[in-house]
Amino acid sequence: MSFIDKALEKARQLTSGEPSSAEAPRPPEAEPPLPPPGTPVGEIRYTVTRTVPVDGRWLRRHRVITPGEHDPVLEAYKLLRTQILQRTRAEGKNLLMVTGPHPGEGKTLTAVNLAVSLSREVDTTVLLVDADLRHPTVHTLFGLTPEAGLADYLRGERTIPELLLHPEGFPRFVLLPGGRPVAEAAELVSSPMMAALVQELKHYYPDRYVIFDLPPLLPYADALAFAPRADGIILVVEQGRTTREDLAQSLELLRDFPVLGTVLNKTAEDAGGYYPAGGGAPGKGDSPSWWAGLKERLGLA
Repeated sequence: MSFIDKALEKARQLTSGEPSSAEAPRPPEAEPPLPPPGTPVGEIRYTVTRTVPVDGRWLRRHRVITPGEHDPVLEAYKLLRTQILQRTRAEGKNLLMVTGPHPGEGKTLTAVNLAVSLSREVDTTVLLVDADLRHPTVHTLFGLTPEAGLADYLRGERTIPELLLHPEGFPRFVLLPGGRPVAEAAELVSSPMMAALVQELKHYYPDRYVIFDLPPLLPYADALAFAPRADGIILVVEQGRTTREDLAQSLELLRDFPVLGTVLNKTAEDAGGYYPAGGGAPGKGDSPSWWAGLKERLGLA
């Protein structure tokens, strides 16, 4: 019985008052991020999975797109979302990995905003996994301070359902935080526990996208170790910072894996000059530009 099945069993017991079965004698767990397969997406109710409040001002300050927001950066992520859907749905791909050549190029914010944007599709739910165990920061963009995360699960100290968080006001979106930074990040990411988790998350709900935020590709081994498990890889580069050599080296490392495309981050071209490189002030942020076929355009084939 998988951890999701066990959680569903526990949720049913909590609702009906039935005693625990012999198959699931574990302590009460949180429910999975979605109801059983076949339940319409619009009927999702988070009754055991922990719903956490978030501050809209904090989100805007950290450039996270929010429900009801209308600005150029939201439109840029809608375009990115459409490109991702076109490249994945027809082939049943739903497990994506986001990385970049170096730290600070915007890969985590891109992963967060892509996940939020995808969750706004009427028939799509999204689980965002912070797998950057060297420097887990996804939770900070939401202003959250979880006590534990993915690293604790991979060490066998926590169950997945009790780690899941549902940010209030973000329908169809669930977050699995990374937890505390760990020294053995590469070993945990390439462990059998992670391999089993990836398969569970990928196949249990076919209408759900699962997005993994991984560490930068060039300084660390984690992203390359995870790449064989991804249906699609999104490489985030920064205008004016990522060099041609960095991009060429990254694409060479990923040559045997399914790179969907490259996001050019911190560019003003999508927003008519509204979003400056760097940015960071309230009301400003990163505007992604989807560069499909970038390898061929730059003559890196």
